[in-house]
Amino acid sequence: MTFAAASLKEGPKVVNIGLKSFFNDATRFTEAVHIDWQPPGWGDPELARMVARLADDASPDSLGAKIVAANLEALDRIRSARPVVVDIKPAREAIPGMTEHTILHAGPPIEWARMCGPMRGAVIGALMYEGMAKSVDEAERLAGSGVIEFAPCHSRNAVGPMAGIISASMPVWVLRNETFGNQAFATMNEGWGRALRFGAYDDKVIARLKWMETRLAPAMKYLIDQTQGIDIKSMIAQALQMGDECHNRDIAATNLFFKMAAPVLVKGDLDIGTVQEVVSFLGNHEHFFLNLAMAASKASLVPLQDIPYSTIVTAIARSGVEVGITVSSLGGEWFTEEATVAQGLYFPGYSEADANPDIGDSAITETGGIGAFVMGAAPAIVQFVGGTSEEAMRLTREMYEITTGTNDSYRLPTMAFIGAPTAIDVRKVVETGILPIINTGIAHKEPGHGLVGAGIVRVPKGTFEKAIRALAAKFTKGSGLQG
Repeated sequence: MTFAAASLKEGPKVVNIGLKSFFNDATRFTEAVHIDWQPPGWGDPELARMVARLADDASPDSLGAKIVAANLEALDRIRSARPVVVDIKPAREAIPGMTEHTILHAGPPIEWARMCGPMRGAVIGALMYEGMAKSVDEAERLAGSGVIEFAPCHSRNAVGPMAGIISASMPVWVLRNETFGNQAFATMNEGWGRALRFGAYDDKVIARLKWMETRLAPAMKYLIDQTQGIDIKSMIAQALQMGDECHNRDIAATNLFFKMAAPVLVKGDLDIGTVQEVVSFLGNHEHFFLNLAMAASKASLVPLQDIPYSTIVTAIARSGVEVGITVSSLGGEWFTEEATVAQGLYFPGYSEADANPDIGDSAITETGGIGAFVMGAAPAIVQFVGGTSEEAMRLTREMYEITTGTNDSYRLPTMAFIGAPTAIDVRKVVETGILPIINTGIAHKEPGHGLVGAGIVRVPKGTFEKAIRALAAKFTKGSGLQG
C-alpha cells in the first residue's frame, strides 16, 4: 500500500506500507518512507479473527476484560518476584522427582532417537561423568535402552543452557522466589569453548565437571551460607546499568558476583588451594553468571503458571530440533515448531554448514524480559552476535510492541531509563507479526565438538499460531464466538 502526498513546490513524497519492493522502486524517483507493516495473523484471516475475539475490552465481565486483568496480574508477578540463591546441592537432592537414572534436557519433550548432535553428545558426557558408562558406545547403548528417563528441565522448574543436560550428581543452584516461595534450579556454568552444554565430552570436559562437583560447589555452598543468600535480581539490575543484557553478555554481572564472593572466600576458613582455584576460575570466566540469570528468570516466571485467562508466555525453550512455548492459562502444554539456525558470527574455520539449529533453555531470559529484549542497553553484544548498535536498539523497541508492560526494576540507561519490555503476549505477537528475538550461542551440529559461533534468531511463528488457536478454542467454546 503506497500513499503519495504532493505540493506544488516540493513534488510528491511517498509513504509505503507493507511490501518493501514498492518502496525500493519509489526511492528511484522521489523521497520515500517505508513502514514495515503486515496484516494481523501474518495475513491469515482465521488467525486475525481469533486475535479480534481475544482483544482487550473494557466492558465489565467480558472475555477481553478478563484477559487484560489476568495479563496485568502476570506482569505484576514478574515485577514483584525476588529470586535469591539459597543453596547449592546435587540435583538428586534438590530437584523433585530426580533419580539416578533421570537426565533432564533443554527444550520441549524429546526422546533419545530424535535428539540433535550436541544434545546427544552432552548425554554421552553426562553418562560417563556419572560413571554409568565407560565409553561413547556404551553410553549410546544405555541412552537408547529405555533405562534412562529423559525429561525437559522445565518440567522440574529447572533450566539449562544449550543442551541443558542435568544428571543426578551435578550440583545445581537452588533459587527461591522470596515473594511467592517457589524454587528454580540450574547447573553452574562451565565456561566457553569445549563444554558439555555444547555437546563436548572429552576427558577435559569430564574432569572440569568433577572439579566443579568436588571443589567449586562446596566453595559456593560456603559462600551462600556466609552471605545468607545471594540476591540475583539486584545483580541483574546493576549489570543492565553496566552494559550487560544477562544472556550472552554477562561480564558485568559476573564481575559483580566475583566482587561479592572473593572477599568472603579469601577471609574464610576454606582450604587455601581450593580458594585459589575458585577465585582463579571466577576471575577468568566472564560467562559464569548466565545460569544464575536463567534460574532467576525461571523463578520469576513459575508463579505465572495457570493464571486463568492469561495469554502471557511462561517459557521459550529449544531442543535443537524443535522450539516450544508454554502459555500461562494453558498449563504445561507445549506449542512447538521446527528449530532454525541462528544468523550470526562464526569462529574461524566454521560456517553455517557446521551449525546446529537453535538449542537451549537460555531463552527463559528473554521470556522474563532481559537477554535480547534489552540488547539496546548492551551495545557491545553486537560484537559477539553480529549486527550493529542501532539494530540492537531497534530490536528492543520492537519487543515493547509484543509485551504487556515494563519492569522498572530493570531500567535501560541507553533508552532514557525505561523499564525492560516484559511479559510476552501471544495475542500481540500474532496481531503485529513481530516474533520474539533471542540471542544465542551456536553449537556444532555433530556431537563431541562444542561452540562454533553466536547469533540472533526469532521464535518460529508456528509456535504462536498453535498457541492462539488453543487460546481461542479454550476461551470462546460455547460463547458463540467460534466459526
